[in-house]
Amino acid sequence: MGSQSTAKTIFLLTSMVGWLLVGAALMYLFPVMADGLVGSELTHRWLETLARSGYNPMLGWVGGGIVLGVTVLGNVIWYQRFDAKSRRPIFPGGIDSRGESAD
Repeated sequence: MGSQSTAKTIFLLTSMVGWLLVGAALMYLFPVMADGLVGSELTHRWLETLARSGYNPMLGWVGGGIVLGVTVLGNVIWYQRFDAKSRRPIFPGGIDSRGESAD
């Protein structure tokens, strides 16, 4: 079993939390999406009932959008700056630690 750096472990955990929050935002937006796709009397009543109890889909759109942006940006930065360093060849002949050619 291989080992991984503390930085990569922290990145993976924070990335996982980000994607879980994006999924939670999508679940929160499900009633609005269902009403938009189906548009039946039942879904309209469902949204009216939720609105009376304080349901605000803007929380899901704005919060989920911000979390999605930060998570994707974090992934892009990680894989461009930090993970690319681990793909450099460490063996003579251009073969990296996974046995793949770095070219």
